[in-house]
Amino acid sequence: MVERQIRRRGVDDERVLSAMEEVPRHLFVRAGDRSRAYQDSALPIGHDQTISQPYIVARMTELLEPDEGLTALEVGTGSGYQAAVLAACGIEVFSVERIAPLSERAREALLQAGYADRVHLRVGDGSLGWPEEAPFDRIVVTAGAAELPDPLREQLADGGVAVAPVGGRSTQWIRRYRRQGDRWEEEEFEAARFVPLIRGDEEEGR
Repeated sequence: MVERQIRRRGVDDERVLSAMEEVPRHLFVRAGDRSRAYQDSALPIGHDQTISQPYIVARMTELLEPDEGLTALEVGTGSGYQAAVLAACGIEVFSVERIAPLSERAREALLQAGYADRVHLRVGDGSLGWPEEAPFDRIVVTAGAAELPDPLREQLADGGVAVAPVGGRSTQWIRRYRRQGDRWEEEEFEAARFVPLIRGDEEEGR
């Protein structure tokens, strides 16, 4: 998986590649999909959510510029796989998921994989972040949104990096934000397709 799907497509951060080799992806997919766990594709995990394809997870992790000892906020725990990869990079992760059964399943997978001590989980509206633990050195959003929500901007530390898929409901572009005081730098990378980020005020309209 790492050699064919990730390294050959240009991901060259050795910390990220090592984490992708280390994390047992099959623990984060449904039992019936374990034979496909290492294929280069997204897979359903229930509740109209998916686990992203390995390349996208690696690419977004690389764009975050991971390093030992950082803290990260993840918006959209999903399967828990992205959080595990960040933890394998030496990052302490605070992850928010709005769907309680997914959060519980992710907790079990993280425990089995050995990352439960480095990943803190909460059920709630991820677009609001986790203010009690802010500021965060890194923020990663694993659902598509029209823009990076203001609460997440406020919770990113000075000098911090955020990565999010930004765009319409069908296709987004992976964008990296870098905060320098009141100044923000933005870079746009490849296209991706994520499930939409649902905010608390949108729940009734689903």
